[in-house]
Amino acid sequence: MPETLQGLTNVKPVSFEDTSIAFSSQSDFKLRKTYWLFALMNKGWLVNLGTFFIKIALRLHLPIKFLIKNTIFDQFCGGESIKDSEKTIQQLHNAHVGTILDYSVEGEENEKSFDETTLEILRTIERASESSDIPFSVFKITGIASTDLLEAVQIGDSLAKEQKAEFDRVLKRVDTLCRRAYERNVRIFIDAEESWIQDTIDTLAYEMMDRYNHERPVVYNTYQMYRWESLDHLRRDTEEARAKGYYLGAKLVRGAYLEKERLRAHEGEYQDPIQATKEATDHDFNAAIDYCLENRDTVSICLGTHNEYSCQYCLQQMKRLGITPNDSHIYFAQLLGMSDNISYNLANAGYNVAKYVPYGPVEAVMPYLFRRADENKSIAGQSSREFTLVCNELKRRKGCHK
Repeated sequence: MPETLQGLTNVKPVSFEDTSIAFSSQSDFKLRKTYWLFALMNKGWLVNLGTFFIKIALRLHLPIKFLIKNTIFDQFCGGESIKDSEKTIQQLHNAHVGTILDYSVEGEENEKSFDETTLEILRTIERASESSDIPFSVFKITGIASTDLLEAVQIGDSLAKEQKAEFDRVLKRVDTLCRRAYERNVRIFIDAEESWIQDTIDTLAYEMMDRYNHERPVVYNTYQMYRWESLDHLRRDTEEARAKGYYLGAKLVRGAYLEKERLRAHEGEYQDPIQATKEATDHDFNAAIDYCLENRDTVSICLGTHNEYSCQYCLQQMKRLGITPNDSHIYFAQLLGMSDNISYNLANAGYNVAKYVPYGPVEAVMPYLFRRADENKSIAGQSSREFTLVCNELKRRKGCHK
């Protein structure tokens, strides 16, 4: 049963301005390095220029791996393998922050690549089962299945014999991962993707929940609240889970494919699936928090967000409902290298927090890193916010050292 009331009188307000906690795990050298990285990322034109030249350098096989590995890779990734990531896992553990190992290699769309990715995700599940340091595993369906096949299934195309056999293999891979997570008592996220394949992903996710979530929440689907129908889907899926007697695992995010979604909707002349305004997205995200907290007999949630207001809103609603900070049905998650002021201060206050820790060979992880750089640039004020916090901590430390 969810934890309630006990110890709630000791709950303290959480400040996301406390940089002494936010950067407690960073040495002065590491913090100065972070300072310069965000100073550069704070300039949109420089991000565009740097991304352009890095892509050319990689294409020409120029020796820039060392530079990448010691800058942007070091900031946003745990290492090139699970073993390489152990130092990051331990550092996060020391601050009471969990790790979500995210194999971020974007390989070629072929059966060999899909099978290799499946095996690697199984390794993350095994590592997660060894300790409480890693509360979740995660995978993308497109890491183990063809995007074209997923889209063909979604639009109801008649599949050829070879395609049917291919989709059977997809089902087997998804079941293998979710079953192993269930057997090892590890929760597992299925990440959200583009709208033209999301219905197929949803169908797979709910089938897995009906198989493995009857005793406890194991499989979590992801709700992108920048889509105008997501809140209704969350309510519908909760009622279906309740009717069938299983837990609904829900990771709430705002969304990551806005420009791509709008461009495709415009070109395809169909209704844009994205909310008309950011305010509408924010409203639905917070409404989803309310709904999940009020239905946590059925729903377990993870707030995957860098939005400080939404985190504070969830804390207020938890207190209002008498929900303790460490309630096992409620987690917060942010990306490694970003929003440490949220992650570390929440963890310090006793809330359940985990960081997405991407890993993989440097060259193979570059598409992920390019998106992180672009995301920092495109999210209003994100780089500026990160930069300001680092500046504040550097000033504080200089004062402390006098």
